[in-house]
Amino acid sequence: MIRVTVWNEFIHEKKREEVKQVYPNGIHEVIADFLRCDDISVRCAALDEPECGLTREVVDSTDVMIWWGHCAHDKVPDEIAKRVQEAVLKGMGIIFLHSAHMSKPFHLLMGTSGTLGWHVDGDKERVWVCAPSSPIAKGLGRYFELPQEETYSEPFDIPEPDRLVFISWFASGEVFRSGCCYNRGRGKVFYFQPGHETCPTYYIPEVRTVIRNAVRWAAPEDRVEELVCPNVAPAEPCGV
Repeated sequence: MIRVTVWNEFIHEKKREEVKQVYPNGIHEVIADFLRCDDISVRCAALDEPECGLTREVVDSTDVMIWWGHCAHDKVPDEIAKRVQEAVLKGMGIIFLHSAHMSKPFHLLMGTSGTLGWHVDGDKERVWVCAPSSPIAKGLGRYFELPQEETYSEPFDIPEPDRLVFISWFASGEVFRSGCCYNRGRGKVFYFQPGHETCPTYYIPEVRTVIRNAVRWAAPEDRVEELVCPNVAPAEPCGV
């Protein structure tokens, strides 16, 4: 059983009627609902909970974390962001969705600003599969389309991905690296761009397929309880 924690700021859905109409119970609940199955268990966490819902006990018992954030990146305490980063280095998988490219854990794991170009015109997005052999692309064709999405555009200030799974084209002409895989320590990281809060993106079957596949890809193969830097014995005798 893969234990997933879906983290969401859960602010837009409470304050903006146009978002509440799309995600009345929160983006996190929609994602949790389509993820639950025989091999995936899900719980949700939000910014307004104690320790942002990410206590050490929650993080330590999470195999894969999903992170959605937008307007309150600065409200996440540095120690919580560091807790998440360290869990990834120890083996936890993490999936950053949409504007989580500006979140504190993403910055800690990438070491770059995460900045990009954007505009909100409800453009059509065509998501092209660059790596059809990737398990994250399993069940998809050459591409899939989203009727409306927030446009993101290059340059995207991230390290060169270990594997680029998706690249997107928007009707206004921009292109964007929309599905990026990384290894960090013992953990796996996937960034997936679609998911603007006023668009029904997380109801689209192909988007759900990508996130399900990414959870299974990111699930830990090996995890340690702490990060150590031991003084080790020489592998070969040191002669004089």
